[in-house]
Amino acid sequence: MRKAIFPGSFDPFTLGHLDILKRSLSLFDEIIVGVGRNSQKKTMFSERQRIEFIKNCFTGESKIKVEAYQGLTIDFCKKVGANFIVRGIRNNGDFEFEKAIARTNRKLSKIETIFLLTSAKTSFISSSIVRELIDNKGDYKLLVPESVKLN
Repeated sequence: MRKAIFPGSFDPFTLGHLDILKRSLSLFDEIIVGVGRNSQKKTMFSERQRIEFIKNCFTGESKIKVEAYQGLTIDFCKKVGANFIVRGIRNNGDFEFEKAIARTNRKLSKIETIFLLTSAKTSFISSSIVRELIDNKGDYKLLVPESVKLN
């Protein structure tokens, strides 16, 4: 069984995340979206909200599970039996950062990282941009799935 982790804080889950996750479905038998806990990072949305945003995008999709985790992603991979990590790449900066992490993870474990380039239509979207729009009452709705829209 090909099992992967798609890790992140997903604060909030964006159309870019959705695109990478949907495109990963054909590559793996199961994908666990790992919603990372980081006590040093202040999030806009609670862990429960972030998990629900993602779950609501994939109602009825048995290949996707969503779990919170804390600590190293490779430890989470080992805990759930995943041999792959999926990461989306928007630009050269993302690639350089992710490459260093992937090499470190590979050195410390046998877990491979699979990079998917974001689609052109979502390559400019980031959670930090969405949070900035929400904070300033901007129109963020074109950048997130329906499940993230606030009341």
